[in-house]
Amino acid sequence: MGNNWKITDTLTKVFAEEAPDGQGSIRLSTLHRETVSCVIAYFGAADWGRYWKVSVKAPEKIETRLRRVELVPSAYPCHKEQDDNYLRIVPGMYPDLLRDLDTEDDGADKKYLTKEVPGQWRSLWLDVTVDAELAGGDYAIVIETETEDGEKETLKADLHVVDASLPPQKLLHTEWFHSDCLADYYHVKPFSEEHWKILDNFIRLYAARGINTILTPVFTPPLDTAVGGERTTVQLLDIRKDGDTYSFDFSKLERWIGICRFAGITHFEMAHLFTQWGAKCAPKIMVWEDGTLRHKFGWHTDAQSPEYADFLAQYLTALTDFLKEQGLQDKVFFHISDEPGEEILEDYKKAREMVLPYIQGFHTIDALSDVGFCEKGLVDLFAPGTNCMEPFLERGMEGLWTYYCTGQWKEVSNRFMAMPSARTRILGVQLYLYKISGFLHWGFNFYNSQYSIKHINPYAVTDAGEAFPSGDAFLVYPGEDGVPEESIRLMLMQQVMQDVRAFELLESLVGRERVCEIIAEGTDEPITFKRYPKEKEWLLALRERVNAEIEKAIVKQ
Repeated sequence: MGNNWKITDTLTKVFAEEAPDGQGSIRLSTLHRETVSCVIAYFGAADWGRYWKVSVKAPEKIETRLRRVELVPSAYPCHKEQDDNYLRIVPGMYPDLLRDLDTEDDGADKKYLTKEVPGQWRSLWLDVTVDAELAGGDYAIVIETETEDGEKETLKADLHVVDASLPPQKLLHTEWFHSDCLADYYHVKPFSEEHWKILDNFIRLYAARGINTILTPVFTPPLDTAVGGERTTVQLLDIRKDGDTYSFDFSKLERWIGICRFAGITHFEMAHLFTQWGAKCAPKIMVWEDGTLRHKFGWHTDAQSPEYADFLAQYLTALTDFLKEQGLQDKVFFHISDEPGEEILEDYKKAREMVLPYIQGFHTIDALSDVGFCEKGLVDLFAPGTNCMEPFLERGMEGLWTYYCTGQWKEVSNRFMAMPSARTRILGVQLYLYKISGFLHWGFNFYNSQYSIKHINPYAVTDAGEAFPSGDAFLVYPGEDGVPEESIRLMLMQQVMQDVRAFELLESLVGRERVCEIIAEGTDEPITFKRYPKEKEWLLALRERVNAEIEKAIVKQ
């Protein structure tokens, strides 16, 4: 084999001008109910852009999927200050988008078509999923490539299948789902049949990648909106006001819940009850009154106004009754206000006291990092940023969630395009070690500029209009015909959740103490959210050790 084709691991990002590590073969190990992947890199050695035909030959009961890794533009790859754990810090083209390849049927074999770029590296992403009935053991996956002028290359993935299945995912994972961005990008009316079809496509992918909790737009979520501005209305509830009485039609919400449950989503977050960063105003709520749809509440409504308090009393009473009828009481989270700071603690307290009588028996949770909220008992479940975990952990708090976003760019894990993939995947180790119950991120598909001042094309603008480092605002791209296209970062987040499930499986076989010992091998100090092995080799070797220990424990049974 020449040096123009290489196979390597998924923690390697292939940039156009930089030859990646890799050989002619790679070893993979997997459990049932897991997707394991590798990267195939190739160099444009000719003076013109040749097409290659690529075939993937795998034994029966092994499913493969091959996609091309597309380069996308990043004008804002990182903040002005950064640590030393970035791949690069300059604007440019970054590998991220995973796009299905054109194929041709050559009789017995399906051949994928990909094109080389003269003098540049490109890469393919290969997913492998084994059938639950496939026996444990060793299998070979062969990748054959050929140009139109007869040049050939052969690569191989040696796959070891552990005869055990990942357990169901227990850790709750939410990536805030922006229904309005899908209506805006595809130019469809919110909750028209066209919109519902698109929502279904995105929700099914969302759940398939291990995201089991979803932000639900009972009314338009008050997130990343300029003061006085508004986002496209996506309100599942039809609300009417007759005199002093509000009535609520839950039919759209019921449809939403049904779609989500069918896809595999288990838990639901209700849209925030007050505005972001302060709980000072009401969210945007549309109400039918005197035959007219009115912008009843919003930035013009003080959070503590008697009129909004009366609305909340009626709304929350009706909503919680409906949720109980749906069997969702223990699977619903209410939000007060996103990312409140210490300076608005009293406002947050007043807002919470306003709604608490009506949501008894339901959980409340918010992304907040000030331990003062904890000390005053203002939240049921806490989700501090990964860079602020220590004060909460020191108090021995159980049931903690955590999150990261643009504000967690130093020391801790994150998923900016400019970061090494190992920095993203290490999160699974941390979630397990610290018994974290849930992970939250704000951007599954945010296709607006900062504060939602304008819509953007995420294929051209990956940084929310030079507001957040590329990779913060979305995990999926809005593909043709309302079908999402995935990213490297989404696949890495799935690997994070699979790692946690593998640790949990091993714990059920050998105990938690032994799992922690295995994780600690090859480390010089305890792993924290800020201190952890940065080498991809350590992470890859860890999963190999875990899989080997699972296999050994099963044999002993």
